[in-house]
Amino acid sequence: MELLDEKIHLWISDVRYVKARPAIYILYDEKLDPIYIGESENLQETFEKYVDTDFENEPCKQKTLTYQRIFTSDQKERKKSLLEKFKTEHGRLPECNSETD
Repeated sequence: MELLDEKIHLWISDVRYVKARPAIYILYDEKLDPIYIGESENLQETFEKYVDTDFENEPCKQKTLTYQRIFTSDQKERKKSLLEKFKTEHGRLPECNSETD
């Protein structure tokens, strides 16, 4: 279930080509279920860290097979809005997000 209108990218093959810009992103598992909604000031750095450490200390995110992203300057507000919409529609947050996100 895609949350954004943007293209879905394969995790390992496409992630190294992400730009160093502020963005929101959604990580999906093998069933295309959203498992995490995140935001970053520098998406390239965030994704490089994830790849270089294989989501070290974040086993939930190790299920990631695909992702979507949108470059935006209001990433914190967009993330909050997506989380609220997801919770309203599904009665819960994506499994790797917490109530403090």
